[in-house]
Amino acid sequence: MMLDILKAHAYGNDFLCVPINQTTESQRAELARRMCSRHSGIGADGLILYTPKKNGAAMTLYNADGGVAEVSGNGVRCLAAWVAEQRGDGADDASDIAIETAGGVKTLTLLERAHTRYVFRADMGQPDALQQEEIEVAGASVTVVTLSVGNPHCIVLMSSYEEAERRFRQLGQQLATHERFLKGTNVELVVVERPDRLRILIWERGVGPTLASGTGACASAVAAAHCGAANREVDVVSPGGTQRVEWSNTAIALTGWAELVARGEWLLTV
Repeated sequence: MMLDILKAHAYGNDFLCVPINQTTESQRAELARRMCSRHSGIGADGLILYTPKKNGAAMTLYNADGGVAEVSGNGVRCLAAWVAEQRGDGADDASDIAIETAGGVKTLTLLERAHTRYVFRADMGQPDALQQEEIEVAGASVTVVTLSVGNPHCIVLMSSYEEAERRFRQLGQQLATHERFLKGTNVELVVVERPDRLRILIWERGVGPTLASGTGACASAVAAAHCGAANREVDVVSPGGTQRVEWSNTAIALTGWAELVARGEWLLTV
């Protein structure tokens, strides 16, 4: 038996998309681990199992370690790019695409299409449980901002990018699995370069370092604005590229692209 696979990425944050009806629940976690392996599988940060819907699709996301995640801003865009391609959408005539996730329904507006790359503006909802707190890490107290943007995030504001790079692996690893977070958390180290520009490093729960994160960009922007360090409209620069985040009184809007990369089949042996 073979599974139909679409590979897509947004700023280097890559996903494998598979119809959920080609899998069984008992095999999905192991399937994610095997397929996402960079050496013995196809390679990806996550596996998206999807069901087409009238106005978009529903998705269940597995991280590379086989754990289930609530939502991914980049993963949502990757799946929306597939929906837009299936519909033959161009930016001038496309209706909004609704992607159902465990972190809520995300509505995406197609702004531009260039070959296999699609630019979307996504309504990511409002942040929840936003607070500043102190967490003990490696024998020291670290000031963080914790919040949910459909999935959990822990933000550390850093004084310089050099400091962020130096402390990234220690803080990323230890905060992601800290006892404060019963189900783990995503971690972003954030440098405010200007009130309208952030640079971030991302340690994704169940994955490790990633080149980009849509929800990470949103959480970083909200945390920086909450602390009075940045505006509510910012460019968020990660190693994979720059996304735009606008935080209004009604929602967080995330603008960026996703690109369809390849199609193929996976030989199912589990």
